[in-house]
This record gives sequence, structure tokens and C-alpha cells, in this order.
Amino acid sequence: MDKYIKGNYRKSIFQSDSGYTIGLFKVKETNDKNLENYINKTITFTGYFHELNDIDTYLFYGEVIEHERYGEQFQVSAYSRVLPEENSSIIEFLASDLFKGIGKTKIKKIVDHLGKDTLSIILENPNNLLLIPGITQKNIEVLHDKLLEYESSYQLILYLTELGFSSKDSMMIYKKYKEKTMDIIKNNVYQSWLDFKDLSFKRIDHIATGALGLTFDDKRRLAAGIVYILEEVCNISGNTYLLKSELPNLILRALSVNIQEELLEEVLLHLERDYKIKRIDERVYLFTLYQAEKNIASRFRLLNKRKEKQNQQEDDDISKKINELEEFLQIKYNDSQKEAIKQAHLNDFLIITGGPGTGKTTIIKAIIELYRLIHGFSATQMKEKLMLLAPTGRASKRMSETTALPAQTIHRFLKWNKDTNTFAINEYNKSDVEFVIIDEASMIDTYLLDSLLKGLSIHCKIVLVGDYHQLPSVGSGQILKDCIESEVLNVISLKELYRQKSDSNILTLAYDIQKGSLQEDIFNQEDDLSFISANGVETLSYLKQLATLYQDIDYKKIQVLAPMYKGVVGIDEINKQLQQIFNPKTTRKKELKVGDVIYREEDKVIQLTNMPDDNVFNGDIGIITRIENGTKREIYIDFDGNVVRYTPSNFVNFKHGFAISIHKAQGSEFSIVIIPLVKNYGKMLYRKLIYTAVTRCKERLILIGEMKALDFAILNNQEDIRRTSLKEMLESGITSK
Repeated sequence: MDKYIKGNYRKSIFQSDSGYTIGLFKVKETNDKNLENYINKTITFTGYFHELNDIDTYLFYGEVIEHERYGEQFQVSAYSRVLPEENSSIIEFLASDLFKGIGKTKIKKIVDHLGKDTLSIILENPNNLLLIPGITQKNIEVLHDKLLEYESSYQLILYLTELGFSSKDSMMIYKKYKEKTMDIIKNNVYQSWLDFKDLSFKRIDHIATGALGLTFDDKRRLAAGIVYILEEVCNISGNTYLLKSELPNLILRALSVNIQEELLEEVLLHLERDYKIKRIDERVYLFTLYQAEKNIASRFRLLNKRKEKQNQQEDDDISKKINELEEFLQIKYNDSQKEAIKQAHLNDFLIITGGPGTGKTTIIKAIIELYRLIHGFSATQMKEKLMLLAPTGRASKRMSETTALPAQTIHRFLKWNKDTNTFAINEYNKSDVEFVIIDEASMIDTYLLDSLLKGLSIHCKIVLVGDYHQLPSVGSGQILKDCIESEVLNVISLKELYRQKSDSNILTLAYDIQKGSLQEDIFNQEDDLSFISANGVETLSYLKQLATLYQDIDYKKIQVLAPMYKGVVGIDEINKQLQQIFNPKTTRKKELKVGDVIYREEDKVIQLTNMPDDNVFNGDIGIITRIENGTKREIYIDFDGNVVRYTPSNFVNFKHGFAISIHKAQGSEFSIVIIPLVKNYGKMLYRKLIYTAVTRCKERLILIGEMKALDFAILNNQEDIRRTSLKEMLESGITSK
């Protein structure tokens, strides 16, 4: 039996726009023995509600939870309203603020005349009220209309929850559709999924084929299913389109429907007319993804050709100022670096690309200083005019550290609202910034770049900096690669090595990997590059022995990077073993168990999500400084001086960081990097992944495992292949109109 409490709402402590409410509820009745002590007392409740008033009696269904900070609460999963039945309660209800304009004297006269059937008579036969002396037609209309509105909103939300929507989802749907809710849901329940991407397609599909009785081959189901397939597959694969010939098999797997060509074509035509997809020959795009690529191509081409005819005097003036900059900074730029600095100021669009050690960071600093020098901007003006951006928090922090100027993630700059997944800076509210430099540009996906361009003025200068041989974006697209390979945009390639000595074995290995070749005799010649041969079983043992040698090294300087989380040599197991070496159990260190993982004071951890309110971002690495494991369960983590408090609700936002994934390391650098490599990593062994791992290292790189695994990874470039259209759009000169 579902647990419930029956009683009256007293007040709200917190209420969000989405309907999430924390409040107090006076309990009159319950079927849970553990809550009997709350009868005639108040209990804190949480849940999603359309509206609550202190007149009605409610039934709240749910369970008692123990909040780590606020104690015992009743978490409401569903609720119902019990309309008043006693005459006094009905009078109080109709005399409330819900029905303004009718005095309590008239209300009492109505209830005295109609009794306990008052509410149903007002709803079903309102003209009967004319028989009551003193009651006007206007009084009747107010009572009937308000009661009908009040009752229908509740009934619609109840209808949604009975279908299988959660209270939260029901609230969200009703707030958008209002009185049209039932018609829209009955006509096409999948419309709710198209309108609210927070909803689960699988849940909607279960409701459609279950409670609403749609057949598996219903055209509405197939249409929504194709959009779902395009979104999922493009996001996982990085493609921006699929081929029509691929759809039947994907539909069979996702929707259990063997679709015929004629029906598929009919559904695709319908989706095309509704601007849900775009078709070009055999290619099938999500309309939004196609438009995003189109917008990027159009803007970049426009910016790129703004200054095709350069003024020789302007060119000479910039060259002189670069010479002044060299003297001021006591630095000497090579020819390609000078050209990059110059073109960043002469053009409205530029890509600066280069591998590790080619001075990309040095160039960014020079561009900034020259911009300041040319315009004579103050520090305050620089912050207003120029913006430094990166796709990840870690990359933006590194950018800020190296330039001594504020840098932000693109999401933060665009003022991302996590709850609504929207940006406050957009095409209707553009930023005033005049110059944007974006580092680690290989990591930007198509949708994010499109959103950024929409939020920037058409006159804003843009410089992209990155190495497209590194891992591409997690989402759809391969922006930097497509832009460079189109050969129609301004690109400066940096090739001369600076970061380490010119004969650095680490850099040699990185460039060999980039070319798809390997000289095995490069290893173990100097201290900077080593390979320890071990079979799959031995690799973890050797890794532990090596860690013992480095256990006193500053945690920021050494990092183990691995391709995957699971398995004997996966990140999770490596972290478990390295914790015993780098931070063993002692009586002075407090511990806290989360699931099957033990966290200990002084553990190294990595942040897994963005928490902008706490100034901590995906990929940040910190140290656990304090643990509370009593009535309160709290973990305090120090991220370079920024101490963040975690409670059980957000323990999932971090993991141990003695070993981290190569994807999480992108945008970071470490003095010492250790990379385990075994054949069991399988499909995670590919060129760009290993190249990215190797290029995270500044001083000493140690690989442990099987040489055959490294050979396989270097030769495997299948993961590099993404199907995108940006390159073609740039080449063809497509515009967004």
C-alpha cells in the first residue's frame, strides 16, 4: 500500500518556477505507523505541485526521507485533493481569495440552500443558483468559471500522472499547454517530448504504446522515433547527419518496427514539412543541427573575407609594434608566430593551429598584449572589449593562469541556465564584446559554437586556437578539423618546437603518433620517455611499483591517464590501488563510504560536472581536506584554494583522481604522466586518444603495458572519421539565408 499523509498545507519555505516546493504540512491522518507521531503536527514536505492552498484537504503520497541537513521530510511523489464536504468548510473555501468579488454573506446563503452538493451544482447546473434570493448572474459566472478553472487544472495534472508522467513532468507539461493539455497529449503524446527535451523518450514511448494504446507502427511514433534516433546516434558518433539507408535498421533496433520504404518516405516527408529534419540527397539531418552548421559556415566566411585587401601601411605599423612587444617582453618570436600575431589583428577571423610545444599559449599572450598596445586600453577596458574562452573549466583556468586575464567557459560566458538548458546571451540579447579568443577549439561541438556565434555581435573578431589532432568534441561535429581542411579560411600553422628542448623524445613520439608511425627505439634512451613492458595481468602490479617511487611527488605534478573506467586495468581499479599507495589508511584521517568507494581525507579527486555557483568545473582536480561522517555526511574538497562542500545529494559529482580518463585530461598539462596500455582496452585504443594522452605531458612520460597495444592504437584512426557538412559548406560558400 502506498504511504500517505492526509491534512492541510500550511506554508511554503521555497518554491521554484518549475513548481518544486518545500513547505510545511499539518498531518491529520496517515497509514504509516512511523508518522503517527506527526498527527496534529506539521512535517516538512518536498515535491512538484501546480498550486496549493490552505483551505483544501490533501492526500500526499510518497515516503519519508532523512535529509542530511534538514532532517526528516516527506518526499511527495503524487498528490490528490479532497474537496470540502462539510457546510462550514465549503463556505470557507468559496469565501477564499480564489473567488474574489462575492461576499461571505452571499456564499453562506448559497451553501445553506444547496448544502453539501454546492460545488457539484455550481459546476454542473449553475443556473440553479438563480433560485436563491440576492444571487446575480454575475455572481454565478464568477463562481462557475473560477471553480471550473480550479478543478480542470487539477484534473489535467491528475490525468497526466495517471498516464505515467511524474509530478515534475506533469507540472512542466501543464504550465506550457494549460487547458489544451489533454487534447495535445491525446492527439500526439510525442509532442511533449519534442517540446521538452528533459523528458525521456522511452518513458513517453511507454505511455504512448501502453496507457494510450498506440500501435508500434503508428506514424506519430515513427516520426518522433526518427528524431530520437538522429539525436542519439549523432551525439554518440559525433556525426551531424545519418544516411537514409541506415534508418530502417536503427528503427528496428530502437522501436522494434520493420519499416517499409514507402512508409519511411512518408514519415520523412512529414518531418521535413514540419522542419524537424533536413534532407539533402541521401543525407538526413536534424533540422537544428543542419542550421547550426550552416550558421557557422556563413559567419566564418563573412568574418574571413572582411579584410581581404590589407593596407600596406597598417601591415607595417603592426610589424613595428610586434618588434616593440618583443623588446618589452624580452622574447623573440619566429616568423610563423609573428605572422599569427599580425593576422590576428589585421583580420576579423583567424585559426592558429599547432601541435604540442609550438607556442600556442605564447601567441595568445602576444595577441592580447598587442591588442592592448594598439588601442591603449586600460585593464578595465580590456575586460570589456576582449574575452578569453575555452570549452572546459580546466582549459579556461589554464588560459587565465598563463595570460593573467580572466577567462571563462563558453557556457559561463553565455550565462547558461542549467535548469532550462538555455543561454541568457543569445541572438536576442547579444554580448558587447569586440574580440574573442577561444583556446582548445578542437573540443567545441557544433551546437555550442552555434550558440556562441548567436550571442556575439556580427562585428566581433574571432581567433580559434587548437590542435585538431587531439580528441574532437564529445558532441556532434569536428569544427577545427573541418575549418582547417576546407582551405578557405585564414589559418596559421605553428610547426617550430619551443615547449621542451628540440630533441625531446616526448614531442618526437607525439608527432610520430600524429603521422601514424612508431620508432620503438625512441623509448628508454633518455629520462623523459620510458616504456615498461608488461602483459595485461602484470600492468597493474608494475603501475603500483612505479607509483611507490613517486608517492611523495606533489599531486598536481603526476597523473595516471587511462582510456576506460572498467576492467582489471580500468580507472576505477587503478584508483582503488593507488589510494593505498598515495594516501593509505591512518587513524588520523577520517573516511566516508559512498556506494562501494571509500573516500579519505587527503585523497586526490576529480570533478565530473560543472558547478558554476561554486566556481568548480568538469575536469578540475582537488584534494579532500575534511570529512564529516556523523549525523551530517559532508566532504570538503580544496580546488586550488577554492574549498567546496559536498553533501550526499552531490557526491556523484566527483571521483577519485589518482587516475583519470584521457578525455577528462584534455585541456590540462602535468609534469609527469603515466599511461597504462593493454590490448584489453579494445576499441578505446585509437590514435587521437593516445596522441591526446601523450601531449598532456611536459617533462616525463612513462608507458606501461603491451607494445602491441600501442602499435594498434597508433594505426587505428577509425575513430577520427566523422560525417559532417561544415567543410563542404565552407568550400561552397553557403550562407545562412
